[in-house]
Amino acid sequence: MATPVKAQAPDIAVMLDGNHLRLIDDGAALFDALVALITGARTSLKLYYYIFADDGSATKIRNALVAAQARGVAVTLMVDGFGTSRTPDAFFAPLVEAGGHFGRFGTRRSTRYLIRNHQKMAIADDARMLIGGFNVEDSYFGIPPHDSWADLGLWIEGPQVEAMSRWYGQLWRWVATRKQRFRTLRSMVRHWHPSLHHDPADPFRWLIGGPTRRLSPWAQVVKHDLEQAQRVDMVAAYFSPGRGMLKRIARATRRKGARIILPAKSDNGATIAAARLLYGPLLKRGVEIAEYQPRKLHMKLIVIDNAVFIGSANFDMRSLFVNLEVMLRVDDAGFATSVRSLIDRMAQDSRVVTLESHRATRTILTLAKQWISYLLVGVLDYTVTRRLNFRDPDAD
Repeated sequence: MATPVKAQAPDIAVMLDGNHLRLIDDGAALFDALVALITGARTSLKLYYYIFADDGSATKIRNALVAAQARGVAVTLMVDGFGTSRTPDAFFAPLVEAGGHFGRFGTRRSTRYLIRNHQKMAIADDARMLIGGFNVEDSYFGIPPHDSWADLGLWIEGPQVEAMSRWYGQLWRWVATRKQRFRTLRSMVRHWHPSLHHDPADPFRWLIGGPTRRLSPWAQVVKHDLEQAQRVDMVAAYFSPGRGMLKRIARATRRKGARIILPAKSDNGATIAAARLLYGPLLKRGVEIAEYQPRKLHMKLIVIDNAVFIGSANFDMRSLFVNLEVMLRVDDAGFATSVRSLIDRMAQDSRVVTLESHRATRTILTLAKQWISYLLVGVLDYTVTRRLNFRDPDAD
């Protein structure tokens, strides 16, 4: 059982098996935590972000990395070739000129360019790290307050960080190769394990998602947990799973209940419309659905009984099957209770969707828009990407 540690609200902090965990759900605090991780590093810094923008916050983070390299810290930064395509190499030149290492994931102009490494992580000295759904951009750090993302990060300090350091090393070796072969990447995802000797009693389980022929490794675990679930609570920025996952969530309602908080605001209206297409079947089976009102929602958080999933993966077809993702599963009753209290607070700022209110909005035009949106983000994007990326990796 986790031992509570004093923390300033709204952070949730615990000690578990020698690891200090701190859940941060405020944008400004996330920025401060990332800066503290960088400035406190003594030997190494390893960062990977899907988006690393060319704006004020990202410039400050880049400059902190340059300063760390200048004081003798070995700095490696990787970004996604798709997600960070708008940020030129010139932005990262000061880090390279200072002696740091920089690379882009998936820059080969082949059909498989559509595969995205959606992971986000920052590791200091192989002993402290930040993971979560947030990227390095103003909007993830509360700027501007009225149009920023509601997201979270998890600070981890302790022996659990070592597993992600090893995974990062594999990613860097892949990115540093000229051809970046996807056959190698798929093998990495399929065969990666957090430790050589996994203890079933270990409350921590690192899960990697990626371009596999079936459900990705992280999705297989969440699928298994949902099949056994008594209680499910979920906050999902993008929600467009297949029928099987929907049925598993609905079954939990017959036991102790299921609750999903989804966005009312986003940078992509199609993702909201696609999710709303799925409300009816869930509401009919008693699933509680609410839409978060204050800001755009970017959070990826699942609590199934006593297991908490935190990381980069959305609950959509792309994250379940295609994208590279990283999720940490923490199995602890005390931590799960604390995280549910965070979801309770978010529920207070959310509008409850009832079956009646949902039906009242179901005009022919709205339904058509929702179907088109689901086909685009839940079927077409996934199908095209999957087909393009599962040809012979060395054929082009």
